[in-house]
Amino acid sequence: MLSDDLFASPGWPRGITRRDWLSRMAGGIGMVGLGGLLGQEMARAGDGAGLKGSNVGFGTAPSPVFAPRAKRGIFLFMNGGPSHVDTFDPKPALDSHAGKQPTGDLFKKSEGSGFRPSPFRFQPSGVSGVEVSETLPHLSRVIDDCCIIRSMHTDVPNHEPALLMMHCGHMQPVRPSLGSWMLYGLGTENRNLPGYVVLRPTPKIVVGPALWSNSFLPAEYQAASVITSDMRVDRLLANIRNPRFNEREQRQQLDLLGALNELHLQERGADSQLEGQIAAMETAFRMQREAMDVFDIERESPAVHEAYGNSTFARSCLLARRLIEAGVRFVTVYYVSENNQPWDTHSNHNEGHKKLCADADRPSAALIADLKARGLLDDTLVLWGGEFGRTPYSQDAKDQKPGRDHHHTAFSMLVAGGGVRGGMTYGTSDEFGMHAAENPVHVHDLHATILHLMGLDHEKLTYRYAGRDFRLTDIHGRVVRDIIS
Repeated sequence: MLSDDLFASPGWPRGITRRDWLSRMAGGIGMVGLGGLLGQEMARAGDGAGLKGSNVGFGTAPSPVFAPRAKRGIFLFMNGGPSHVDTFDPKPALDSHAGKQPTGDLFKKSEGSGFRPSPFRFQPSGVSGVEVSETLPHLSRVIDDCCIIRSMHTDVPNHEPALLMMHCGHMQPVRPSLGSWMLYGLGTENRNLPGYVVLRPTPKIVVGPALWSNSFLPAEYQAASVITSDMRVDRLLANIRNPRFNEREQRQQLDLLGALNELHLQERGADSQLEGQIAAMETAFRMQREAMDVFDIERESPAVHEAYGNSTFARSCLLARRLIEAGVRFVTVYYVSENNQPWDTHSNHNEGHKKLCADADRPSAALIADLKARGLLDDTLVLWGGEFGRTPYSQDAKDQKPGRDHHHTAFSMLVAGGGVRGGMTYGTSDEFGMHAAENPVHVHDLHATILHLMGLDHEKLTYRYAGRDFRLTDIHGRVVRDIIS
């Protein structure tokens, strides 16, 4: 039984009961950490038994397995799947085969369908001469800092399983995400902020929280998901300020709650869910000091805002740079256009593609250039791409506004910084862009390479759960060493 003497510390409001106190705490900053900022999914954490990864304690930053080339990462995720044959993988052979129907099981025959050349010109860019579509003029200017993997492939052409594969290395929503694995393996560089942040313009991302879930990893490796449709700090971080108590009073409350939780924990033994909740409240409390500054992009100069542009995605890219600059380990920025359109161009592809590129190109290139100017690109890994590509042939051309369907056997991924060789392409697709041909790179290989660049061995970064050792790459994956500088 707890004594009321516990509530008699200096500065503690008199005349309230323990029930009153717990009720007030439930509405304060602690619940921000447990709920909105650090995710509803924390309750799904596993039992924490049998840690085999390099990080066994939240908030620490243990030495990687070997010297890392990158310290942090940003994934600019092009939700819906951009067309590789209209961005980074020119296919002149399509011109001479226009309208002809492909053979094989992948082709989905429909009225008017057939090979469809890209209407967009490709031109050599930068000193390296890497060919980039005219729809991406800004990325073409930073192409010497980028590697284009033209031989990506994944397992299925459906959004949900392909999204899960790209984010979690598995097609079912039962595995931890890439960012959670990275945080588990390396810890965080700034305990005043979440180590893994997801920036999304809308709650209606296909699949949703399973894409950034910690799953069976301990709760402290869950992402903090932030809706970026309104970038005012008080909207990004709702309830970050406690309206009732100052910092000293909150510290007293949190210390008392910590003592109570410690007693609770001792009675129950190791409990990663409770430990994660304790850590979440500490993080949420500390965020009051730093997050209000870091999340406030209005502190940037007009010139920086002009470079990125004035769209939701542009502002999110700028915020991503501020977050990794402040010590956040991994940031995912989801792209959806200003009118809530993903890269899922099943009809009127040519016009839709142009608009999507016009919106995403400038902020993406500005982020890479900004990181380089600040000396951060060398140890920050940037990825740009979607869950798959789009078909080199038309989909349903009867209305004269044909689209491109989902395509999983060949697509492209841009990778920059973080120890990656710039100004190069790796791998090829076949002459039509139908299949990965030379040096194919599966999503498992991409994940293995990302972890390697961060100083982690993808075969050794494991977590024991339900009687077996799990890893991001499952039983697959090879490091693509040829793209590493």
